[in-house]
Amino acid sequence: MCGIAGYVDFTARTNRETILHMIEELRHRGPDDMGYEHKYYPHSCVGMGQCRLSIIDLSPAGRQPMRHEKLTIIFNGEIYNYRELRKSLEKEGHKFESHSDTEVILHCYEKWGPEFVKKLIGMFVIVLMDEQINELFIFRDRGGVKPLFYYWDSYQLIFASELKALFAHPSFRKEIDMSALSLYFDFGYIPAPYSIFKNTYKLEAGHYLALNINDGDFSIVRYWSIDEYYRKEKLKCSFFEAKEQLLEIIKSACNYRLVADVPVGVFLSGGYDSSLVTAVLQRERRERLKTFTIGFEVGNNEAPHAKRIAEFLGTDHTEYVCTVKETQDIITDLAYFYDEPFADSSAIPTILVSRVARNSVKVALSADAGDELFAGYVSYEKIARIIRYLNLLPRNLIQFINPSLKYIIGILPLNVELKHKLESVVYSANEDQVKQLLRLGRFASSLPRLYEENLFLSSINKYSTIYDNDFSGFSSPLEIFLAIDYELYLQNDILTKVDRASMSVSLESREPLVDHRLAEFAAQLPLDYKYSGKGGKIILKDIAHDYMPKDLLNRRKLGFTLPIYEWLRGDLSYLIDEYLNERSLRETGFFNASFVLQIVKQFRMNKLYYKPLIWKLLIFQMWYFKWIK
Repeated sequence: MCGIAGYVDFTARTNRETILHMIEELRHRGPDDMGYEHKYYPHSCVGMGQCRLSIIDLSPAGRQPMRHEKLTIIFNGEIYNYRELRKSLEKEGHKFESHSDTEVILHCYEKWGPEFVKKLIGMFVIVLMDEQINELFIFRDRGGVKPLFYYWDSYQLIFASELKALFAHPSFRKEIDMSALSLYFDFGYIPAPYSIFKNTYKLEAGHYLALNINDGDFSIVRYWSIDEYYRKEKLKCSFFEAKEQLLEIIKSACNYRLVADVPVGVFLSGGYDSSLVTAVLQRERRERLKTFTIGFEVGNNEAPHAKRIAEFLGTDHTEYVCTVKETQDIITDLAYFYDEPFADSSAIPTILVSRVARNSVKVALSADAGDELFAGYVSYEKIARIIRYLNLLPRNLIQFINPSLKYIIGILPLNVELKHKLESVVYSANEDQVKQLLRLGRFASSLPRLYEENLFLSSINKYSTIYDNDFSGFSSPLEIFLAIDYELYLQNDILTKVDRASMSVSLESREPLVDHRLAEFAAQLPLDYKYSGKGGKIILKDIAHDYMPKDLLNRRKLGFTLPIYEWLRGDLSYLIDEYLNERSLRETGFFNASFVLQIVKQFRMNKLYYKPLIWKLLIFQMWYFKWIK
C-alpha cells in the first residue's frame, strides 16, 4: 500500500525535482520509505515515484520503483494470490530477488503481457513501463478499491493516487469543469471517469490505460465488468449448494486479506457484513482478532451492538466513544483529505475509526459491498414497489393522463422534495420497466428541478452517467440497479471514503467482499436467493446465522449518521457565516448568490426541505478556498 505519482512529458521540460514534490504530497499514504526516478527518452521524459507503507516484505528489497530487465514498476495496493503466481512462475524458470508481490507483478507481465492483470486477485493501481516497446501501462483493480487520477492534454500525462499530487506538477491547470460540478451536486461526489477539473479524469475500475511514449498513442481498455456476469445464464444450483459455494469464496477472500507481515484488524460495526467477516476469520483462529468500533455521544450509536458481537465471537475488541468536539473538528479537515469535493458525511466517523485502529494495527479489513452485491438497501424495496404499482395501471390510461399529471404537479404548492419525488414517478410512468428504473434512479440522484434551475449562474450541459448505458440482456430490472450501485455508488462513494479516511492515518484498508470472484458469483446467483419482497441479503444472512444467533444480528439497519444539520444551526453555524456569505459566493463565482442566501435563510429557520444542498454547498466552498484560493 502506498501513494504513487508520475508523468510522461512530450515536451521533456519537466525537471527531476517535480516527481519528488509530487510524492511529498502523498507521504501520509506511505511514510515508511520513498523512491523515484526521472528518465529522458528520444521524444519525452518520464517520471515515476512511490511513497511506501510497508506491508509485505518490509526489507529494502521491496523498494520501488522496482526494475526487472527492461521493465519498471510502481504499485499501490496488494496482490493477495502473489505466492501462488510466484510458484507457477518459478516452475517455468523465473528467478526472484525479493519476497514482495511487486516483483511477482513484473514477472507476470513478462510472461503474459497486459493480459496478466486478469490473473490477479487483489486491490491495485499498477504503473508499468515497458522499454522494449516504449509503452506505459496503468492498471486499476476490478472493484475500484485503489484510486488513480490522471491529467491528459496530448502534451503530457500526469498521474497520481490523489489530486493533491497533480497540483505539484507545474503544468497542471486547476480549471473547474462545470459539467462535473453539476454531477457533484447531484450525487455528492463526482463519478468516474470525470473529476472536478478539466482534462483530468479518474481511471475507471476494471480498466487499463496504455500510452506510447514515442508517438503519444493513447488508449483505455476495459478488461473486466460486472455487467457481463449479470448477463450470463444464472447458476443452476440449489439454495443450499449456492450457500456452500458462497461461503467458500467468502472464506478465501477473507483469508487472503490477512496476508501481511504486520498486524491486521477488522472494522466491526455490528451489522451483518462486518460481523460475518469477523466470524469467518475468528472461527478458524486460536488467536483473538483485533476488532475496532467507535461510538458517539450523539446520533446513531452502533457501538453497543458491535460490542455484543465481539463478546460472542471472542475478539480482542476496542471501542472508543468520540466526543462531539472530536467529531466536529474533523469537518474543517475534510477538504484536505478529500481533495475533490466529497459530501458523504460518514467520512467523519470513518476517519475517526481509522485513527483508533491505527494505534494497534497497520492493516484493517472493512466489509463494504455486501449491500450492493446482495440487495441489502431499503431503496431496492421502494423502487420495486413503485415499479410494481406503476405497472398495475393500463398503458393507454397512463398515456392519456400523464400530460395532465405533469401540469398539475408543476402548479401545485408542494414542498420541493415532495414535488421532486412525484415528478420522478410521473416522468417514469410512460416507459418500459428498464427505462422506469433508470429514470427513477437518476431522479433519486439529482437535485430537485427548482434548485437545479436556480443554483448556477449559467446553464450547464450535463455529462452522461451510467444511467445512460445499455442494460439489455439483464434478467431483471432490480439487477440493473445492483450493477449500477456496484459501479457507481460503491466505487465512487464508499470505497473513496474508506481509502482517503484510512490513508489519512497511514492505515491500509482491505475489502474482502469486493473480491471479484465474489462479485462474479453473486451476479450469477438467481435473484430470489438474494432478494424477496420482504428484503435482501437472504443468502448472506443465512450464512451469518450459522455463525451467530439471529436475534444478535436482526435489527434495523442504521449506519453512521450524525446531527450535521443541527450542528450547522448551532455550534458550527460559523462555517456557514464564513463560506456561504455573499462575498464568498461571489468570489467563487459559480453560484447565484441571492438564491443561495435565500436557502441559507430557510435552513436557519429550519424550513429548508432539501437540507443536503446546504452540506454540498458548504463542502464545495471549503474545498474551493482550500485548494483554489
